[in-house]
Amino acid sequence: MTSPSKEFLGGFGSSVATAIIAAIVCLIATPLSKKMAVRFGAVDDPNRDERRIHTQVLPRWGGFAIFTGIAAAILVAFPLRQLGFPAYMVGMLVTTLALVVFGALDDIKQFSAKLQLIALLGAGVIVQFFGGHGTPKVEIRSLGFFGHIVDLGWASLPFTAIYIFVITKTMDTIDGVDGLASGIAVICSVTFTFLAWLAKVPSVAIIAAAIGGGALGFLYQNYNPAKVIMGTGGAYTLGFMLACVSILGGFKSAVTVSILIPVLAFGIPIFDAFFVIVRRLLSGQPITQPDKRHLHHTLLAKGLSQRQTVWVLFTVAATLSLILVAVVVRYGHA
Repeated sequence: MTSPSKEFLGGFGSSVATAIIAAIVCLIATPLSKKMAVRFGAVDDPNRDERRIHTQVLPRWGGFAIFTGIAAAILVAFPLRQLGFPAYMVGMLVTTLALVVFGALDDIKQFSAKLQLIALLGAGVIVQFFGGHGTPKVEIRSLGFFGHIVDLGWASLPFTAIYIFVITKTMDTIDGVDGLASGIAVICSVTFTFLAWLAKVPSVAIIAAAIGGGALGFLYQNYNPAKVIMGTGGAYTLGFMLACVSILGGFKSAVTVSILIPVLAFGIPIFDAFFVIVRRLLSGQPITQPDKRHLHHTLLAKGLSQRQTVWVLFTVAATLSLILVAVVVRYGHA
């Protein structure tokens, strides 16, 4: 019989170790990504438009550091936990790397909303073909409503791609205040790590922990006053990988209330996107036109500081995540 201490070290303990590796690697890689960004002109100019709230020019390529930390931790932890290099994990990393590069170019060239849509939807489709044995591992094959299952059939592929796009893009849109997107990513990652550990799905727990560690390591220099920002590549990395983790085969099938995962875990970015779109439509403004209607802009306009704003949103995100965990514990696993 396995002792509780050995079970912890083999389960949740390995997730903690993975997060630490990701955080350390990200901390080391962040100064290098800053130098690269400055060299190639990938900087955020506070005078570019009225949405900017920084007072100085900041390098934008934090996404390279975040991805490096996450990838290094996963590539170390998977073989140590005798999980090998499964096709879906390799697919997630390869597709995410492509998005990091695309996001880095966007930070310089400012791609159109249409091109970003195509890139994200394409990534959402491609990652589904890395399941191995012809079976997708990252997909939404069915929706769970407290034990009631709705099979999506052929619609699972486009539905999954749209879901991944929404989560990834909303993570990008909340990246407007120092530390907000990286902090929300940490909260989501901790939630998924705990749920995966509870459901005994070590591969998901490790990937989620790596994401959280990378985001936490980056938060060290991204918290107000920020010395670097993640840029489009960083937001895409966190959003895309978290979206994939939330629908990984073993994880979503183990949690019977899977429909609540995006609603609660990603509550802040999803509500922010809905809030902004409704306000833009009511004002007759195109929904893709940037403005200062996001939740963080609203809180800042109320007189809150950047730090107060992020902690208000962190508190809400953490509360929603605790509700999700409570519901999963209450209704159990499949």
